[in-house]
Amino acid sequence: MNPREDFYAGLLHRLQEIRDTGLYKGERVITSAQGAVVRIAQGREVINLCANNYLGLSSHPAVVEAAHEALRTRGYGMSSVRFICGTQDLHKTLEERLARFLGTDDAILYAAAFDANGGLFEPLFDEQDAVISDELNHASIIDGIRLCKARRYRYKHDDMEDLERCLRLAVAEGARYRIVFSDGVFSMDGTVAQVDRMRALCDRYGALLGIDDCHACGFWGPTGRGTHEYRGVFGKMDVITGTLGKAMGGASGGFTAGRRELVELLRQRSRPYLFSNTLAPPIVGASIAVLNLLEASTQLRDRLEGNTRFFREAIAQAGFEIKPGEHPIVAIMVYDAAAAQALAARLLELGIYVVGFSFPVVPKGQARIRVQVSAVHEREHLERGVAAFSQAGRELGLLK
Repeated sequence: MNPREDFYAGLLHRLQEIRDTGLYKGERVITSAQGAVVRIAQGREVINLCANNYLGLSSHPAVVEAAHEALRTRGYGMSSVRFICGTQDLHKTLEERLARFLGTDDAILYAAAFDANGGLFEPLFDEQDAVISDELNHASIIDGIRLCKARRYRYKHDDMEDLERCLRLAVAEGARYRIVFSDGVFSMDGTVAQVDRMRALCDRYGALLGIDDCHACGFWGPTGRGTHEYRGVFGKMDVITGTLGKAMGGASGGFTAGRRELVELLRQRSRPYLFSNTLAPPIVGASIAVLNLLEASTQLRDRLEGNTRFFREAIAQAGFEIKPGEHPIVAIMVYDAAAAQALAARLLELGIYVVGFSFPVVPKGQARIRVQVSAVHEREHLERGVAAFSQAGRELGLLK
């Protein structure tokens, strides 16, 4: 076999290994708009319990109309990067609105939240500096840190004593600048970072503090500003990265918010910003409409809070083990990858759309079903979801 064919044969072998271990991730096709109920390719309607559509804004009439208006008045795409001819008034407006919403000086838009993290560290830190990261941080944070030359320290997940150990070590080893960076809410567990205690530690050791708040921005905290509002340190963060692709309308796009001089340097040196097409005008217009809704009322986040409380209590009473917390990410622990896939498949047959998560998305032996509750769910949707989980759990021997 020649090397080229050997390469492709190796790929087929690796894919088969993934299938054999129950870790293969198939893609289901949806033929409707995103919502509490979606239509799948087979023509069936199923209750969707696994979207990041926390506030139900992915197909909200006001958001859709704003996207149409931006499409009519500003066009479909920019065909350019920001510093050439890719900046519209809408982009500047959205950046100003995001900064105000998050309690920072300024904000910068990216094509994706992955790019926001990927383009953050390299322009700001070099081999004289230190980046201190939670061991369970999102892949985009890990990759972004890898792109910079700063020394890297990892602390045990959500462990403030170990974080302080890393801070002390970074100081002792002469790091010029130090930044602690963490997920605000960890996407697989729903764990909320202790950013109040982290802020205090960073102040003690002269470090900056940043969070990726993709699973919090728009709905977490009393007025939905995010993890820093929830933990009582609103206005005290150095960096916040986030997404427009979850609670904030569910399309695509990311951002970084922080001090004005930090954001300005990112405009000059952040490679994903400099070398990626500008965010499409319909997404920008719709995102402004999202902020209008969120600043006008907390009705949606309040409804989400009530739905989350109901589902967490009901699924626990049904006998399932869940990760503790209050967040609408509800990790239903199965542990075995094949069992998680089987549970997800049976639930789809019963009209409930969920997905099994296993390695490498979560650690080996920690497979689970991640339910994500939405403000758009009616109580009936959640009750039917719990009933289906109970039936499938008994059939598969996961419940007694």
